[in-house]
Parts: sequence; structure tokens; C-alpha cells
Amino acid sequence: MIKNLLKNRELLLAVVIVLMVLGVGARSPEFVGAGNLLEMFNDTSILIILALGQMMVLLTKGIDLSMAANLALTGMIVALINFHHPDIPVWSLVLLATILGLVLGAINGLLVWKVGIPPIVVTLGTMSIYRGIIFLLSNGGWINAHQMSPQFLSLPRATFIGLPLLGWCAIAALILVAYFLRYSRTGRALYTAGGNATAAYYTGINAGKMQFVSFCLSGALAGFCGYLWISRFAVAYVDVANGFELQIVAACVIGGISTMGGIGSVVGCLLGALFLGVINNALPVIEVSPFWQMAISGGVIVIAVILNERANKRKGRLILRHSLAVQPVRPETGASS
Repeated sequence: MIKNLLKNRELLLAVVIVLMVLGVGARSPEFVGAGNLLEMFNDTSILIILALGQMMVLLTKGIDLSMAANLALTGMIVALINFHHPDIPVWSLVLLATILGLVLGAINGLLVWKVGIPPIVVTLGTMSIYRGIIFLLSNGGWINAHQMSPQFLSLPRATFIGLPLLGWCAIAALILVAYFLRYSRTGRALYTAGGNATAAYYTGINAGKMQFVSFCLSGALAGFCGYLWISRFAVAYVDVANGFELQIVAACVIGGISTMGGIGSVVGCLLGALFLGVINNALPVIEVSPFWQMAISGGVIVIAVILNERANKRKGRLILRHSLAVQPVRPETGASS
């Protein structure tokens, strides 16, 4: 049983999360209260949504370091619009943020696909550009809660069956992305494109196009989170979510998503985000210094990368599913292959 547990990365991570929660709860009983656990999930919801977008990029052997800057820019834009035109319906601002995020993601995707620039170089560049645009739009100023309409601020806080809408957004994103990756041809193609570009070519899959699609999806989710972040924390400024891209990548890596492409699951992505959420909430409770919090989080990431690479070498890569299997090629002479 223990051997099976060690082999099942997701089950092992789930057990570790439960043990951490119980361990902290032994010292601070209110930590394991239902209200606190729901609040912890709610606090982690934005990270979960962003990690899902990052996972789809990683599956294609890419990386998107501009997600946090995308979030900050789209959030600032909708906050400015709400400030100057408070009568505009909130749902239209959410839609606008999502579309703007998709456009920013598409820029990344086109530079990677059509120009051939490595994803890490592209997204490092656009990350700085997006932050610079925020400064130009805001003149370095802030948009605070008093300058936002009550409707703009209240939407993510609306509660349904005891859970704020922000948490339900994360649940909906998990279901939609899981369905997309499992049952759609494009979703399955993301795995193939990142796992083996040669196999993708022979099955008619354009690996570059799949990277473009993944960047568009990650951008759309980042834009959607732009509204969620600004409305939840009730402030918009240049450095919103600065450095949060590292948390996003960490959640994916801890959850078993390979940085080499082709390997990862929605469940692993969720568990990786929850792991960081528990760490971020638990360490202050047990009075761990913020400097040690950073060191512990960094150590966990390094260990997760090592485990991922060892698992990749041991298990190999399952690239083609039945729906994408390569058919035998018959020579022109008619002899069977």
C-alpha cells in the first residue's frame, strides 16, 4: 500500500496536504474549522484558475511568465473604466477583461508560433511591456475601493451555498478545463504537441499552433482573473500581483505538470495550488518567519522538479491515445507494413 502511495503522485500530494492541515490544526484548532477551510479555498481560487492556464501552456512545452502582468493590466483597464463610467454593467467588464486577456495571450502565442522566439524570452519581454502600459494608463496612480462602484466590488463576494462566487469560479474553471483536455480533440492535441512534436506532425497536429492556442487560453484566464483580483482586493496599481507568476508555475510543478511538456493533469494542478495555499496560510499560524516561508516554498519547488524529472525518466511518455494513434503506412507496392 505504501509503495502504491509513493508511485501515485497525486494521491501522495493529497495525503501530504491533509497531514499538513491536521498538523497545524493540532496547534491551532480554528485552522481546521469549516469556515476557515472554505476561506482558504476561496483565497486560493485565483491561483487555481491561473495555474490551469499555465498548465495548458506547459503541456505544449512552453511557459507563460506574463500571466501576472496580464492580470494586472486587464484589471487596471476595467478598474479605470468602472471609475469613469460606473453605470456600465459589471458582467460586460468581466467579459471585456477576459477578451483583453485573450488578446494579450494571443500576442505571446503569435511571437512564439510565427516568429519562433522561445516562450520564456517572449513572456519575459511582454511581462515588462504590460507593466509599463499599466504605468502609462494610470500615471503611476492607484484606483482604490472608494473609486470603484459597489456592484464592481460585490460580485466575487456574493455567496451561494456557503461559498463565495470567487470559489465557484475556480470550481467551474476546473470542470471546464478537465472536460476540454479529456474530451476535445484540441485538448488532447496539447498533450501530443508537447510530448512529441514528431508524433504530432505525423498525426496532423501543428505543434506551433497548439502553443498559440494554449497561450490564448492562458491569457483569457489571466484576464478573467484580472477582474477577480481587483474586485476582491479593491485596489488597482502598477505592482498588482508582482511576482505572482512564480507562484503559478510553482503550483503546476508541485502538482506534477512537467516543464518538458506532455505530462500533467487538472487534479495535480488543483492539488499543487492547494498545497501552496495551505503553506501560505499555515506558516504564519505556526509563527514561521516570512523569510523562512520563502525558503520553504523554494525548497518544495526544487524537490518537486526533481521528483517530476525522475518520474519522467522512469515511466517514459505516453504520447498517443487511441483517438490519435498513428495508422500503419502501407508501401505503394501494396505489401502490408
